[in-house]
Amino acid sequence: MTQVVSYRRENQSGFIVGIIEINSPPVNALSILVRKGIMRCLDQFEKDQDAQIAILLCHGRTFIAGADITEFDKPREDPWLPEVIHRMESLEKLLVAAIHGTALGGGLETAMGCHYRFALESAMVGLPEVSLGLLPGATGTQRLTRLVGPKRALDIMVSGKPIKAVDALSDGIIDKIGSDDLLQGAIDYCKELINSEAKPQRIKDLYVDDTLFSRDMFAEYRSKISSKTRGFFAPEKIIQCVEAATLRYHEGVEIENNLFQECMASEQSIAQRHMFFSERACSKVPGLEPTIKPLNVIKVGVVGGGTMGGGIAMNFANAGIPTILKEIDQASLDKGLGIIEGNYQNTVSKGRLSEAQKTRCMSMISGTTSYDDLADCDLIVEAVFENLELKKSIFTELDSVAKATCILASNTSTLNIDEIADSTHRPENVMGWHFFAPANVMTLLELVRGKKTSDTVIATAMSLAKKIKKTPVLVGVCFGFVGNRMFFPYVREAQQMILEGASPERIDKVAFDWGMAMGPNGVCDLSGLDVLQKVKSEWKDRPEDPSLWTLIDRLVQLGRLGQKTGSGIFKYVGRAPVLEDEVLEMAKEEAEKFSITKRDIDDNEIIERLLYSMINEGAHILGEGIAYRASDIDVVFVHGYGMGRYRGGPMHFANTKGIDNVIKTIQKYQKRYGDKYWKPAPLILELYEKNGKFI
Repeated sequence: MTQVVSYRRENQSGFIVGIIEINSPPVNALSILVRKGIMRCLDQFEKDQDAQIAILLCHGRTFIAGADITEFDKPREDPWLPEVIHRMESLEKLLVAAIHGTALGGGLETAMGCHYRFALESAMVGLPEVSLGLLPGATGTQRLTRLVGPKRALDIMVSGKPIKAVDALSDGIIDKIGSDDLLQGAIDYCKELINSEAKPQRIKDLYVDDTLFSRDMFAEYRSKISSKTRGFFAPEKIIQCVEAATLRYHEGVEIENNLFQECMASEQSIAQRHMFFSERACSKVPGLEPTIKPLNVIKVGVVGGGTMGGGIAMNFANAGIPTILKEIDQASLDKGLGIIEGNYQNTVSKGRLSEAQKTRCMSMISGTTSYDDLADCDLIVEAVFENLELKKSIFTELDSVAKATCILASNTSTLNIDEIADSTHRPENVMGWHFFAPANVMTLLELVRGKKTSDTVIATAMSLAKKIKKTPVLVGVCFGFVGNRMFFPYVREAQQMILEGASPERIDKVAFDWGMAMGPNGVCDLSGLDVLQKVKSEWKDRPEDPSLWTLIDRLVQLGRLGQKTGSGIFKYVGRAPVLEDEVLEMAKEEAEKFSITKRDIDDNEIIERLLYSMINEGAHILGEGIAYRASDIDVVFVHGYGMGRYRGGPMHFANTKGIDNVIKTIQKYQKRYGDKYWKPAPLILELYEKNGKFI
């Protein structure tokens, strides 16, 4: 059996270098085997009298990309990472980290335990633990702060974003950069160090300038990030660790360890680790044979050059896939292409894209007003407005011009994919590709599997989604699929509570404070109230309820369609929502029309009705097989509907509360409002009998 960590020597014309190489694919994570292997090889290096310097490097595509997250919920096994890092740093002989790919989390902490750090120019480094609701827990907060100072350390750790090697060099995290051969570059750097009689540089011993750690600086930083981190406490714990860097090193490390353990045990970190695994699980399709090869997609067509169609086209162009945009006439086409160019220019102005990159992306997009020009496409995505008959007619046209192997996809957010597929002679090549607006920004892609969609088409969709940097979730056919089907009861309860006397402003604040990016009423205004009204009209099997979204109907009649008209549920002054008395008066009138009694609704009821209505619908979706896993639903809501990662998604939230609490809460509202909306899903009753949970 090959050792995951090995020691050998390189001899270049009498210059001997020890090589400690980690080979633990795919990302050389710091498992217990790797940690033990490093300790063993450090002993070998220490005993090697011929090697006065050693290189720590990794086999494969990357340096250590982090800790082994699968060990987080298991009993700790020694040596744990801080012990390994202390052992490395304590060496009297020099140890150099040679970094390629990424050095993230525990990987960068390990590199900072080496005396010097060499990296390829293409490498990235960072401490992204905050994305798991954690802080760097292997001396990283204390080491990075000593290397780069408190402000820069806070920016790196609180954002969690990796930084380029050239920037890390400027910061002092990296000592030397090479552009080509990792091993040879590192050996050449070792020669420099030996020739200059360099001594071990131990970060723990670096001078800490107390004057940089003022109370005002930390107060200003807390204020700066408060709007982004609301309710999320890992950033605050990171700040506390940086504040502790003025203490003696071992005291700061002790504080770091205590705060790390606090984060590890928190509901927020448990939720974020759940999301980490859920995002990986959703790419695995049960029953899809791994031997099925995706089709090669060389050219893509997009029908519809509006905001959504343009955003979809940008995704493929960004991935280097030639894309042709089809519109009904030249004026519409020119407008659509202009919007795309404007989007790219906006990104350039923000410094996120160069002019050369913009030019390259735009060169990937062409336009046409003829279906015939789509004949050589491998995938065509229809992105016109939600009208079933219109979509069916477009698919019939596409079926007549597209080559036999071409995949036909609809960007519908609610409509029946099987009905659309039946308008073609290739239903096996038809599926839903539900992008979320803005399509060039949002990461979720709901892929809808029709009853006849082939496995090859599904495999192609899953593969291509990753290529265009989307998080794909495969779902079945029903009205609204997973996301919108669960979003509708969320909106329903928000609207119903307005009629019962809760302020739209307060409902949105409660949802926002809980962890939603926007409240339900703000989302309605952003989506367009006319769009929601249209969706309701297409909802064939909706409950018989004349009061359903009645306030939305009233506002649409008055031309208050949401943000696009300057007013909807709220009036917009710039982008700021303002609640007007006339909306409250309309709500009162609608409530009286349907004999709905006004009453006091507290914050707890608001969040319960918003969340548990979704959870009950999610249980229906799971029971019907529309979603494969409860975690898939969680991914949909975190990536597509703005639910905070630290909440873990609606089904994870339900599991944390326990099935007893779930059924008790749903039955409480069933007793008040009846079976129409609040009858517990069969799956909930089944899980209650088994004391189970959503999986």
